[in-house]
Amino acid sequence: MARTDTIVLGAGIVGVSVALHLARRGGSVALVDRGPVGEETSYGNSGVIEGSTILPPAFPSSLSTLLRVALKRASDANYHLSFLPRVAPWLWAFRAASRADRIAETARLNRPLFAGALAEHEALMEEAGATKYLRKTGWMKLYRSEAAFAALKAEFELADEFGLPFEALDAQGARALEPSLNPVFKRAVYWPKAASLSDPLAVTRAYAARFHALGGVTLTGDARSLHRSGGGWRVETNEGGVDAPEVVVALGPWAPDVLAPLGLSLPMAVKRGYHRHFRGKGNAALSRPVVDVDYGYLITPMEQGIRLTTGAEFAARDALPTPVQFDRLMPRARALFPLGERADDKTWVGSRPCFADSRPVIGRAPGLDGIWLAIGHAHWGLTLGPVTGRLLAQMMAGEATFCDPAPYRAERFR
Repeated sequence: MARTDTIVLGAGIVGVSVALHLARRGGSVALVDRGPVGEETSYGNSGVIEGSTILPPAFPSSLSTLLRVALKRASDANYHLSFLPRVAPWLWAFRAASRADRIAETARLNRPLFAGALAEHEALMEEAGATKYLRKTGWMKLYRSEAAFAALKAEFELADEFGLPFEALDAQGARALEPSLNPVFKRAVYWPKAASLSDPLAVTRAYAARFHALGGVTLTGDARSLHRSGGGWRVETNEGGVDAPEVVVALGPWAPDVLAPLGLSLPMAVKRGYHRHFRGKGNAALSRPVVDVDYGYLITPMEQGIRLTTGAEFAARDALPTPVQFDRLMPRARALFPLGERADDKTWVGSRPCFADSRPVIGRAPGLDGIWLAIGHAHWGLTLGPVTGRLLAQMMAGEATFCDPAPYRAERFR
C-alpha cells in the first residue's frame, strides 16, 4: 500500500495545475485518473486564456432568442427534451443569477481569479518549457447588428472599472486585424490582453511533465473507489491502493460520481460542447480566436487546423453525441471565414461543469475532513486551472492567499 501526502483526483488542466502547485511546495502528490492526462474536457476547449473576460454567461432575456432555442433553430444552444426536467431547477437558478445586478456582482467576485490567470499560466509555461504554444494576440468578438453592440454598455463600464483595455471596431477595423474575415458583421471588440494556446492538450501534458520532474506520480485508477481508510482516504489504482490524509477532487463533470456517495450533493449541471477542425481555403488564416457572438460559435487557429467550437447543449453528460448545432451554424461560419475541408474526421464532445452562479468551488468539502474541491469552472477551466492551483495550494498549506477565497466556498449553497 503506497502512502502520499495528497491524492489529486482528475488529470485535466485544473487537477494537473493543483498537483503541480502542491509538488512545487515539496509535497508528495499522486495524480489519479482513469484515462490519459488532459484528454477529456480540457482537450476540447477554445484555447483562450480569458484574462479579459468580464461578464459570465447569462440566461437569454430576449423572447425571440428563447423561441429559437425552444424550436431548436438556434446555433448557440441545443437541448435534449428528456433532460429538461432534470436540469430545470438549475436553469431557474441560472435565470435568477442572470439579473443585471447579479451579473455585475459575479464579475467582481470572479475578477481576482481572471486577473491572475495569464500570469499564472506564463509562470508554469516557463517552468514546463511550453511557451511556444502561447499567443499573446488577444481575441476578437464580432456583432452582427448595431443593437447587439449597443447592449455592451455595462460590460464596457466594468472593463473601465477593472482597468481592462479594449478597442471598439467597425468591420473595416476588424478586418485590418483579421484580413480573411468577410464583412458580414457590423461591429467588433478587440480585447488585446487575452491570450490563447495553439495546443491546449500539449500544454496540459507539459504541466504534467513538470509535475513528474518535481517527484509527482500519475496513476491510473477509478476515482469512484475513494473511501475512508483509517484516519485518511484511499483510492484503488492499477498499481494498488494509495493512501493519503488529504484528497483534492478536480474531476470536472465527474465530481458528483465521487461526492454524492460520500453524502455531498452540490447543484452542478453540465453544458456539453462540440468542436471540429477545418482547413482554411487558399491563403485564409487567423491570428487569434474570433467569436461570432450572435450565433454562439468560435473559430481559432490550432495545431490541428481551424477549430470551430459550438455553444452549449443541455443533455445528460453521458448521452450519445448530437452535434446538430454544426448544421445550424456552418452556413454562418463559412460566410464569415473561408473554411475549407475538414482537417480530420473527428467530432469532439465534452461536458463543462457549471454552477448556476458562474463561480467555481475552490476550498474544503463541507462535512468531509481532508477532502478539498476544485470544480465547476464552467467555460473557464483552461483559463483558471493554474490560478486555481495556486489558490488551493495556499489554502491547503495554511498560507496567506492571494485573494479572498470566500466567494468560492461550497457552503454558499447551504
